[in-house]
Amino acid sequence: MATTQVLLVKPVEGLGGEGDQVKVRAGYARNFLLPRKIAVQMNAANQRHIDALKKRRADREQSELNGAQELAKKLEKTSLAFAVKTGEGGKMFGAITAADIHEKLAAAGHLIDKKKIHLFTPVKTLGQHTVKIKLHADVSVELPFDVVSENPIEPVAVEAAPAAEHTEKKSARVKKETKE
Repeated sequence: MATTQVLLVKPVEGLGGEGDQVKVRAGYARNFLLPRKIAVQMNAANQRHIDALKKRRADREQSELNGAQELAKKLEKTSLAFAVKTGEGGKMFGAITAADIHEKLAAAGHLIDKKKIHLFTPVKTLGQHTVKIKLHADVSVELPFDVVSENPIEPVAVEAAPAAEHTEKKSARVKKETKE
């Protein structure tokens, strides 16, 4: 198969970032990358273009890293609390999900992509929990949040008498069946 070397002008998922020299199939370059101006042919004249792209990429990555670090500092000072409805014994109705955390953060003024919030399982218990927010490849924050009850928690009343009656009836029935 014929391959060709191209210089990526824009990042391509699974292929590389801007300024990368990649070897791709000739048809892919000719029919997709070059017409959409995602890549240019590799030759000696493009060397200055390569240097400019690499500098622009480094500047963009540095600004993204700085922005993520600033946001991480703001998030470390943030505390979240969720008031949920509970039933007997403090049992929650529903659960706290990543979407709920995203809404609370947006209400607090922190605009974060919902995909960056890593809550692996929904929270179904009261108390203090943490969620991992991955802002950048090198920057992640552990954000604590509290889940509290809206209404007072009532202890569960244990009824031992009906359970004892049920077992007595069952044992009597078993004895009666064995006699027959």
